[in-house]
Amino acid sequence: MAYKNRLHRSELAVPGSNTRMLEKAPDAGADLVFLDLEDAVAVQDKEQARKNIIHALNHYDWSSCSVSIRINGLDTHFCYRDVIDVVEQAGDKLDTILVPKVNQPSDLQFVALLLEQIEAAKGFKPINLHALIETAMGMANVEAIAQSCPDRLEALVFGVADYAASTQARTVSMGGINPDYLVLGDPDGEGHRQAFLGNQWHFAMSRMIVACRAYGLRPIDGPFGDFNDPEGYLAVARAFAALGGEGKWAIHPSQIALANQVFTPGKVETERARRIIAAMQEATAAGMGAVSLDGRMIDAASIRQAEVVIEKMAQIERITGREAVA
Repeated sequence: MAYKNRLHRSELAVPGSNTRMLEKAPDAGADLVFLDLEDAVAVQDKEQARKNIIHALNHYDWSSCSVSIRINGLDTHFCYRDVIDVVEQAGDKLDTILVPKVNQPSDLQFVALLLEQIEAAKGFKPINLHALIETAMGMANVEAIAQSCPDRLEALVFGVADYAASTQARTVSMGGINPDYLVLGDPDGEGHRQAFLGNQWHFAMSRMIVACRAYGLRPIDGPFGDFNDPEGYLAVARAFAALGGEGKWAIHPSQIALANQVFTPGKVETERARRIIAAMQEATAAGMGAVSLDGRMIDAASIRQAEVVIEKMAQIERITGREAVA
């Protein structure tokens, strides 16, 4: 079984056709870097991008982050060669492969079968899979996809741009808000009505997150297109984290620190979690069945949530080698 317990707070997208970005990527500060062969690479540059990525994997030091590739879609003739060329020549450097436009379990199973054969031939350790849920069909089958490759599948990623196109949603900015997605409050005494904006991707995000948590996967949010709007990025990331999300893409290096900030438990949250655990331990030692903190009863669900926070902070500190501060 492949290793799955890695950090995904920030995932930096790096075009395989940009050699300068490839060289800088290992030290950018992201938890995971995915080297892109798909949307960020023009058709005429696909073959050279593969060569660039193979060189980058074999010659750069990736010890400070996890590293992945995004292959081309299974509906293209680039896909099988992406897997075979890159994995055969640099598969021992790869942690995961990101599969775009996953519509049904067989899409992942095809890639998994190729990997199994290459790994056996080369003696490589198993490489994990990440599945991009970015089509109406993929979302309709998300629970089945989440169960499809239990030994390899590590995370599901919400690809908002292609999902919007697939569902014919009206969008204004990639991953941002739509001012038309709102409700109106009741009129006041002068007939004025206040508008309340909503998140048009709330249902899709929630459904994917539930599928992930049901089957032990990591839910990751995809791109936020305007890298000159850090406040907008933070708002979307915080909403995804509030739903149970684990991390978010960075399509620009400036977004890495923002993602790490949002998906690292905050100081107040962490301290409360530690106090809940301490209160539980004190109550257990005293033979008390009930646990209270600050005059409020602490139930089993609160204790489980506290344990999750403590484990997350321990993981961050263990992997980064320093105390986690949000």
